[in-house]
Amino acid sequence: MRREGNIINHKAVQRLMGCLSLKAAIKIKRYKSYKGEVGRIVKNVLQRDFKVTKPNEKWVTDVTVFAVNGRKLYLSPVIDLFNNEIISYSASERPVMGIIDDMLDRAFLRLNDSVAGDSD
Repeated sequence: MRREGNIINHKAVQRLMGCLSLKAAIKIKRYKSYKGEVGRIVKNVLQRDFKVTKPNEKWVTDVTVFAVNGRKLYLSPVIDLFNNEIISYSASERPVMGIIDDMLDRAFLRLNDSVAGDSD
């Protein structure tokens, strides 16, 4: 209305919008998890060398966010680089450390030997 030159109080606009059942579209702010280098940095054992010759030699993991029916779902899998098999996974609606703990506990139950791992 202001662009057309009409001067009107914001309360009047609010009242008119209520009478017409109009609601403002609110843009949802994107979640930004990066806060710089926080905590202890773990040594990069794999050095981006993802070649393997036998199963359970190297595992990788990460947490991925999916939008499902307007909600977020956090998925944390462990993948064996030998055949890209999913060793274990855990999912949650919130990014909590518990999903990683559960996923690692289940993965290590399947493990007999030592394995090198990588995570972002």
